[in-house]
Amino acid sequence: MKAKYIKFSVIVAAGVSVLFSCKKSFLELSPAGSTLETNYYSTPTEALAGVVAAYDPLNTETGGSDNTYADPLGALNSASDDCFAGGGSSSDMTTWQAVNNYSLLTPATGPQGEFWNINFTGVNRTNLILSKLASVPGLSASDLKRYTAEAKFLRAHYYFDLVRLFGNVPLMTAPLATADLYNQKQVASTAVYAQVETDLTAAIPDLPTTVPTSENGRASQGAAKALLGKVYLYEKKWAQAAAQFADVNGTPGGTSTYGYHLLTNYGDVFSPSNKFNAESIFEIQHTGSQSYNWNNWNTFKSNVYTQMVGARSYSGPIYFAGWGFNPITTQLVTAMKGDPRYGYTIVNLDSLTKATNTKYDPSYQNTGYFLVKYAPLLKYKTASGTTELNWPNDYIEMRLADTYLMEAEALVQAGTNTGRAQSLLDAVRARVKLASVPATLTNIYNERRLELATEGHRWFDLVRTGQAPTVLAFKNFKSGVNEILPIPLRELNNTVLVQNKGY
Repeated sequence: MKAKYIKFSVIVAAGVSVLFSCKKSFLELSPAGSTLETNYYSTPTEALAGVVAAYDPLNTETGGSDNTYADPLGALNSASDDCFAGGGSSSDMTTWQAVNNYSLLTPATGPQGEFWNINFTGVNRTNLILSKLASVPGLSASDLKRYTAEAKFLRAHYYFDLVRLFGNVPLMTAPLATADLYNQKQVASTAVYAQVETDLTAAIPDLPTTVPTSENGRASQGAAKALLGKVYLYEKKWAQAAAQFADVNGTPGGTSTYGYHLLTNYGDVFSPSNKFNAESIFEIQHTGSQSYNWNNWNTFKSNVYTQMVGARSYSGPIYFAGWGFNPITTQLVTAMKGDPRYGYTIVNLDSLTKATNTKYDPSYQNTGYFLVKYAPLLKYKTASGTTELNWPNDYIEMRLADTYLMEAEALVQAGTNTGRAQSLLDAVRARVKLASVPATLTNIYNERRLELATEGHRWFDLVRTGQAPTVLAFKNFKSGVNEILPIPLRELNNTVLVQNKGY
C-alpha cells in the first residue's frame, strides 16, 4: 500500500470550494499540505469543504500519478458479457482489455490500480473529516450529525467496493501516521463487511429523508438504506436485506415514503435532461458546462465515458463521434431482442448508417452494436470548450428498479412473502408493458440483466450468484481466481500486503 496512493494529502479539503471539484495536486504529498491541514477545519465552511472532498472520488474519471483515465463503468462493462473492451486496438486502454480477456489480467495489468486508488482515497478522506468534525468551532449540532453521517455513508460505500473487488483489504477507520502506512495488513472480508454495516447503521438516522435540489448528489436516508440492503444481499442475509429494501421501495408500483417511484417511460431514466428523477436513489453528478479542454484533463467533472462509447469517426444524425469503446456483445443483443428496453440500451449502428447513407470506422472487437444509455447525443453537445470532455450525463448508481429486483431476490431466497416478490418483479416488467412471469431466481436474475444492462451491475451479479465461470468462459474467466481482482503490483512494494490467490 504505497503512501502516494493510500495516504490522503490533507490539502484537498482546503482546495475544494464547490461540490465535486478537485485538482490533481490534492492527491500529492507535500510539506505544505501537512502544514495547511493543521490550520484547517476552523470554520463550518471548511468542515463542509472536507465533506465535499470525501464525495469527490466518486466523481473522478481522471487523475492519478500517470494521468490515467479511470472511469469504473468501462472496466466493469468490459469485464461482463454486456460489452467488449473495444477502442482503437487491442492495446487501447490496456486496463479494460485485461478484464475483457481474463488471461491478460495480472497484478501489473488491469483496472485494479484505479479501483484501489479511487476507493482508498475516499476512505482516507472520510477518516480525516471524521477525525476533525467534532472539534470544528461554530459547527451546529445538526450539521455535525449530518456531516458525520455522510462521511460514514461514504466510507461504507468505498469499503463495500473494495471488499467486493479485492476480498481481503486493509481496514482503516482513522487517519494514519506516515510511519504506519506500510504496515497495514489485510483483514478478512467478514471484518470489512461488519464495518460497512456499522457505518451505514450509524449513518441512517442522521441523514435527511430527502435532499433539496441545491444539494443533489449528497447522501440521503433512502440511499443509505438501499446500500445497506445491498450489503446484506451480498452477505446472504436475506431477511435483513429485504427489510431495508422494503423501506426504500414501499408499495410495488407506488410511491415510497422517500418519494421514489418508477418512471412511466424507461428511457427517461437516463436522460441528461431528467437528472435526479424520482427513480434515482443515489446519483453521481457530471456537468457539461465547464468549457474545459485538454489542458484541464485532471480537473474536469464531465462524463468522459460518454465520449468513450461513441462510434469512431461517425458522421450522421443523432450521435457525435466517439472512441469506439464497449461495443455491445452479441450475447446481450440476442438476450434483448424483442424486449421493449432494447432501443433504450442498444443501437444497431450498421443499420442506422445504411439507412442514412452515413458511416463510421469499426473499432476493435466491433459488433455493429453500440451502447445507448450513456451515448454522446448531438443534442447534448457542448457549445464551448472541447466537446469530447464536456458531456453532462450523470451515472445513477442505485435506482428503484434495481432495489425492487434486489428485494424480490432476497424474499425468494428467504422463502418469505413470495407474493410481494412477485409484485416487485411484475412492477418492473409492467413499466415496459411486459407480462408477468413467475418470481423465480432465474427470472429475477434475467430481469436484472435486461433492466440494468450496461449500468455496471452485471459483473458483480454474475460473481455473487456463481454464474461467472460459465457465462464468462468466452472471456477466459478462471473460477476461483477472477471473482476478485489482483492487488495492484505497485501496492505490494515495501508493504506487508499479500497477493490474492491465483495471481
